[in-house]
Amino acid sequence: MNGAANHLLTIAEYAELGECGTGYAELVEGRLLLSPGPTPDHNLASAELYYQLRPQLPDPLVVLQGVDVDLELAPADQPGFSRRPDLVVALRSAKARVRAEAGLFRASEVVVAVEIVVPDSRRTDTVAKWTEYADAGVPHYWMVDIAGPVSLVAGRLVEGGGYEESPAVTGGFTTVDPCPLLLHLDRMT
Repeated sequence: MNGAANHLLTIAEYAELGECGTGYAELVEGRLLLSPGPTPDHNLASAELYYQLRPQLPDPLVVLQGVDVDLELAPADQPGFSRRPDLVVALRSAKARVRAEAGLFRASEVVVAVEIVVPDSRRTDTVAKWTEYADAGVPHYWMVDIAGPVSLVAGRLVEGGGYEESPAVTGGFTTVDPCPLLLHLDRMT
């Protein structure tokens, strides 16, 4: 990773780095951002959400935890953007492409990006990622705040760009878009 500090990285260069050891990395405008690993409460919420989503998704979709997503906001030869949402609901077909190319998931393959909001990531999750995921064309962005009571704010991409924000919900979250889902938010703590 020492060479990464000398210039702004493309998505291909970022993908070649591999895992960073402790914590995780993201790429913003070609700059490598390193963050500590998640807390046990964060991991519990992410795992619970994964186990609730998995059996409800139709076959063309899959839920994945902690995968890198190329936001496709820059040409391949330019400094790139890659985020690692806590969970994504993506096209199942993307798994084979990622495996074959040893690359990253693409924003165009992601249906829902989910971030577990904690105090040290609140501004990043609610402002920066809100804008970046919308700019990347991710149809749905959900922010799950685990600072009790657990709540979920759903953003849905609208014509002309940006997300339309739903009011925060607690207890249970139901939706029919991108598919019928019922999430029990009170089980995430």
